[in-house]
Amino acid sequence: MTVDEELNRLEDNIRRLKIEYESYFNGGTPRPPQDTLYRVEQTVKKFSSDASQLNFAQRFRLNQLVQKYAVHSELWRRKLRDKEEGRETVPRRRPPEASIRVVCANPDLEKEKVSQLLSALLEAKRRVGESTDRLDPAAFYRFVREKTAQLKQTLGCQKVQFTVSVDDGRVKFTAVKAE
Repeated sequence: MTVDEELNRLEDNIRRLKIEYESYFNGGTPRPPQDTLYRVEQTVKKFSSDASQLNFAQRFRLNQLVQKYAVHSELWRRKLRDKEEGRETVPRRRPPEASIRVVCANPDLEKEKVSQLLSALLEAKRRVGESTDRLDPAAFYRFVREKTAQLKQTLGCQKVQFTVSVDDGRVKFTAVKAE
């Protein structure tokens, strides 16, 4: 077998090893892929110990493959450790919680909407455990008034939609052009 054929086989084995590890971590196979891992490591050792048999292009390709294997190997090592220690390997993402939307054209005339927005923001912050001590109602009112004026001018709209939501454990407060 030529050196180029062996490098092709090494690349295929690294790809196969990646697939087999993904299958193992997702519960598809009961044991990690030791056979493929052994073949990859033996090929890497063979060429790393005697690089004189390789031309420049082959050495470059081998270095790329070894780096790719090293990156994946570190990732697999961490995932194996986490699995052995009983930690989740894939963090579960919480679905976004319900959001409050308020459309505002003139905050000076729609104080009840600004109050509703402030209440929703305070409740969302409490739900995720954030402090609400520094949230000044007067400063919030000024912010909504200024943001409404700014967006109406820059976007050329008549109304602005404010949204308070909790996504992945974080409070999000957004303002966009209202349809």
